[in-house]
Amino acid sequence: MTYPLAQSSVKDLREVLELLQDPANQGEATQKFAALVEKVTQTPEMAEFLTVMWSELVSARRSSAFWEQLSDVEKNMSDQLVASNIQLQQNYLRLVQEQ
Repeated sequence: MTYPLAQSSVKDLREVLELLQDPANQGEATQKFAALVEKVTQTPEMAEFLTVMWSELVSARRSSAFWEQLSDVEKNMSDQLVASNIQLQQNYLRLVQEQ
């Protein structure tokens, strides 16, 4: 009898986790997760357990997003440095040829 509830709960959890992929949707994902917790928890301990796990997951996703952004910034800086170095080498070669 609880099988349909379990199936829908798993589906709801997948949707919530998918929403959490984008940091802009964190508020909506948290609201949907709270509704899911209310639907599936039978005991306060289970609700607390799920809430703690959710907090850790949100924290990990935020950290991941931060490091991805930092990596993108580093890549852009590296690309600009390479382009600048190439330009300097070309300018040096042109100067040497002119002399």
